[in-house]
Amino acid sequence: MKVVQELVAYFDQRGKLSRRQLKKLLEQNFVASDAPTNMHGLCESVGATYYFRVTGITEGQLWGTDIYSGDSAIGAAAVHAGLLAAGETKFLRVTVVHPPDSFPASTRNGVTSTEYGKYQYAWMLSAI
Repeated sequence: MKVVQELVAYFDQRGKLSRRQLKKLLEQNFVASDAPTNMHGLCESVGATYYFRVTGITEGQLWGTDIYSGDSAIGAAAVHAGLLAAGETKFLRVTVVHPPDSFPASTRNGVTSTEYGKYQYAWMLSAI
């Protein structure tokens, strides 16, 4: 599935897939899989894009605001970012980004993230 995700990400990033086309691929389970708990082991390549079926949770380790550390809980970040409600499931895009100098704390949508200093991996979420 990784090769298919990379191919879809290539076309998605270049605007060659409409939102409708991408959603159809995701809904037919050609691209997305259930989200892992965190991005541990998936953040080595900045710019890498993953498509996951994410379920929102309100608890879990979470460092950062908008950009999260590699070991942050994806489901908690989705609620924190306002992309999901707790218990709601949707397809989301996870993009590996350059880590900031620090990960600021905040409370949003009933989820509190913790501040953290420098960390070698980072990612951000976006809706599809």
